[in-house]
Amino acid sequence: MYVCGMTVYDYCHIGHGRAFVAFDLIVRFLRFMGWKVTYVRNITDVDDKIIQRAKENGESCEELSGRFIAAMQEDFGALGILPPDHEPKATDHIDQIVAMTEKLMELGYAYKASNGDVYYRVAKFAEYGKLSGRNPEELLAGARIEVGDQKEDPRDFVLWKSADENEGEVGWSSTLGYGRPGWHIECSAMCKHSLGDSFDIHGGGEDLQFPHHENEIAQSEAANGVGFANYWVHAGPLRIDGEKMSKSLNNFFTIRDVLDRYPTEVVRFFLISSHYRSPISYSEDNLIEAQNGLQRFYQAMRHVPDSGDASNLSESLAYEAFVAAMSDDFNSREAIASLYALVDQINATKSAEDLDLAVKLVGELRGFGKILGILQQDAESFFQAGSTADISAEDIEQLISERQQAKLDKDYARADQIRQDLAEQGVQLDDSREGTSWRRTNQS
Repeated sequence: MYVCGMTVYDYCHIGHGRAFVAFDLIVRFLRFMGWKVTYVRNITDVDDKIIQRAKENGESCEELSGRFIAAMQEDFGALGILPPDHEPKATDHIDQIVAMTEKLMELGYAYKASNGDVYYRVAKFAEYGKLSGRNPEELLAGARIEVGDQKEDPRDFVLWKSADENEGEVGWSSTLGYGRPGWHIECSAMCKHSLGDSFDIHGGGEDLQFPHHENEIAQSEAANGVGFANYWVHAGPLRIDGEKMSKSLNNFFTIRDVLDRYPTEVVRFFLISSHYRSPISYSEDNLIEAQNGLQRFYQAMRHVPDSGDASNLSESLAYEAFVAAMSDDFNSREAIASLYALVDQINATKSAEDLDLAVKLVGELRGFGKILGILQQDAESFFQAGSTADISAEDIEQLISERQQAKLDKDYARADQIRQDLAEQGVQLDDSREGTSWRRTNQS
């Protein structure tokens, strides 16, 4: 399985977390079912945005990308995302990128423009558009060649960008001339190097289906002469206020921002509580709902010794429903729902004081939780970490009054900070026409 990874010029936002948690979940389940999985997730460490940000910071691209690679790995680890088997970087595969570009030129699928750039000849690849369902003629009708453009066809895309070595521009010396790779060819070359000409699953965010993945298919199948990926898996977007969360819209929260406000397991549970292809909405209410859902699981596990044995999951009451859900396009939402039957059974055995059965069932719940990347804490530790000393009702009312005054003063940052501070202390505010009410959410 190959998944398009991060372009490392900034901190990862929680929308990135949603996508990579989804692919982590897929790998975990496939391995649980006995598949031997080679998981490759690349890093794009040369790109226009990286070059521009490094220039703004007065540092090298290597320094910038190295810093954000470390931050990415720290953030992903905090979300319980297991490391991939291979994590190739684009800059380590320049030779493979040049070789594939040369092969495409030899076969007539690419050409070198007078300015030194190398372009892919889209018109020669008859199946272009087969992944996204976009008709090449429709693409042509909506495109145009800009003044000074070196393309034969407006649909053509760059494989190799020429650069001026004398001006200190980022690039590599090669048989194509001094320059650097285009984004799409990087992944095609890294796929081939890591997994061969063909492999099973290719994944990425929904927004990569076109043009990135479409272009990968065109490049790889033309150069290798065989089919590329057998299955394509695209994670849906995370939205805020109805819009996709993205850096370009400046409406994003970094993973670090969110983990400063909510426990890591709560955030992961929120991210897997919807089907990976479905858009999900980032909101305080939804995170509190996730926290309450986790509390229900851990409450059932409370005061039951941990046997550490989950080897008999196939005999569990929940096994058939859990596996059926995850086998149906990795439907984590339904898989989680199937585990509530175990919670009910655990609670019943605790009421009947059948400790041996309760220990067995809690072991099963932990076993299924491990596949999802949750429910591995000691229950008491979960509640201690997630709770704070109760803030008094008088203090809550005082803060609500201060928040109302901040709104009247148009100090919205202060108003938002008060809401955030109360949420961190287990108090949710609900605004309505009648005013603001509140309720505690961290009661165990």
